[in-house]
Amino acid sequence: MNSKSALLGVLAGVAAGALLGVLFAPEKGSKTRKGISKKGKNIFDGFKEQFNDLLESMTEKYEEAKENVADFAEQHGKSKTKEA
Repeated sequence: MNSKSALLGVLAGVAAGALLGVLFAPEKGSKTRKGISKKGKNIFDGFKEQFNDLLESMTEKYEEAKENVADFAEQHGKSKTKEA
């Protein structure tokens, strides 16, 4: 079983579970929709926070690599000048 069909199976299961949960929910539809909306917002906010953390981490690593390359170029440039 490849990962594509496994992902499709998981998504189908989640969708079926959500549909059954809404159909058999003991609460009123408006309350259920508010709950779903709130959970969706919380999940989205979590993804957004994780993405921002990843972006910040990548930016820090990029800046660090840029400084390392500049230091390396400066050190090797000076040694080549002294040799000449």
